[in-house]
Amino acid sequence: MQSRKNGQKHIWLLSGTGEGPLLAIDLIEKGWKVTVSVVSASASWPYLELSLTSLLIGPLQGVQGIKEVLGRAKDLHSGFDWVIDATHPFAVEISSNLQEACYEFGQSLIRFERPLEKPPGTYLIEDWKELSTHSFQGRNVLMALGARHLREAVFVVHQAGAKVFARVLPNPESLKQALKSQVAECDIAVLRPLQGNSIGEFEKALCRRWSISDVVSRQSGGATQQLWQEICKDENIDLWLIARPELVGGVEIFHTINSLMDHISIG
Repeated sequence: MQSRKNGQKHIWLLSGTGEGPLLAIDLIEKGWKVTVSVVSASASWPYLELSLTSLLIGPLQGVQGIKEVLGRAKDLHSGFDWVIDATHPFAVEISSNLQEACYEFGQSLIRFERPLEKPPGTYLIEDWKELSTHSFQGRNVLMALGARHLREAVFVVHQAGAKVFARVLPNPESLKQALKSQVAECDIAVLRPLQGNSIGEFEKALCRRWSISDVVSRQSGGATQQLWQEICKDENIDLWLIARPELVGGVEIFHTINSLMDHISIG
């Protein structure tokens, strides 16, 4: 573990959720220097007006890439006091790489994670493969679970008897995966969540237009999950949530910004 060096207060925040900018703002207001990493240019937009020490854009190249960032920081400004993993709860590879790299480097690492929720009236499944054990005969299923396993999940639900629709993010990879699946082009909605004059108006309109009976999403714990919970409750739709993967390892996890701030202030 590193100790604070000569009053230096510098944090490397790796962000992949809506709480990232809030964390950065709070850290800056409390006097920390903040370097932020995001995976894409669009993910950097909420940070452009903040007084960051540095903004790193693009995927990190595994454990070695993370160690290179840590090494450069040590050469430039004696390194980071803390690394905060605030990546998406389903981005298990980057979290695992962070743990390995920080352990090898002797770098203090903590994780910020949204509180885990299992709302009533939803079906919680371990992964998309579990959908194959259920019958969706004659049902209209909307897949809103990201691009990574979209093709496979669509195949499973289609084989279970459903007519399948997809809501994908407006980026090339998501659209490519959707077009490779068994979903007809006219049944694909390219849409960024939480858009519109009122939150959820586009998603609710899609559900009504396509007579959706089931939505498959992820137990992210954030605003998107809350949105689908509310829509499915209002529209009498079954909601299937893919369970958040457990993070293996000894990294300390905080579920509120206040508890995280208290920890690093005395750490």
